[in-house]
Amino acid sequence: MKKKDIRILLVDDEPDILEIVAYNLSAEGYDVYTAKNGADGVSKAKKKLPHLIILDVMMPEMDGIEACEILRKTPGMENTIITFLTARGEDYSQVAGFDAGADDYITKPIKPKVLVSKVNALLRRLKNEENAQEDIVKVGDIVINREEYKIIKKGVEIILPRKEFELLALLTSKPSKVFKRDVILDKVWGNEVVVGGRTIDVHIRKLREKIGEDHFKTVKGVGYKFVL
Repeated sequence: MKKKDIRILLVDDEPDILEIVAYNLSAEGYDVYTAKNGADGVSKAKKKLPHLIILDVMMPEMDGIEACEILRKTPGMENTIITFLTARGEDYSQVAGFDAGADDYITKPIKPKVLVSKVNALLRRLKNEENAQEDIVKVGDIVINREEYKIIKKGVEIILPRKEFELLALLTSKPSKVFKRDVILDKVWGNEVVVGGRTIDVHIRKLREKIGEDHFKTVKGVGYKFVL
């Protein structure tokens, strides 16, 4: 999918933020729309069905958390990527955002170029979802062969035990998306065995050692995400 075909909706009650962010994302080639509050954002989202929605938290009429909850239940937007862009950096605010259905949480202030890079990373999910059914998937410099349970990084084959492979495959299926711990347990372990939260931590530690420390980010109190 070309950038000009990707619709992004910005929702913020600060005109300066809307102008700066919209300008930079438009300059990157994206089709950008704006809304000044949560209620306006929900209304425009239902009409435009954007691929990505960037929400502020504190807004008049309807805050970002409530708007996110509504958007997640709106037909046609089940797979829309939603991230918060807000000055609220407290742990409880971030947890509330993820509980509402957000894929990521970005705190202000942030340099425009860095924000554009984060948006580009989030939108890589679109390409990944288009190729979700393929047995061989390339994510950055990592090639994942789902049929043969094989990982190749920079031409070097890496042998992973089954659960480490499945955890890596899950996290890389949607780069930059934060996967909650309970979702990871359900998708990777299911009903096979009873495991505790530390099991995930141990497997993440092993993946960091084998794949690279910088690829796996911990979101405190929520879960993990894979970044490029």
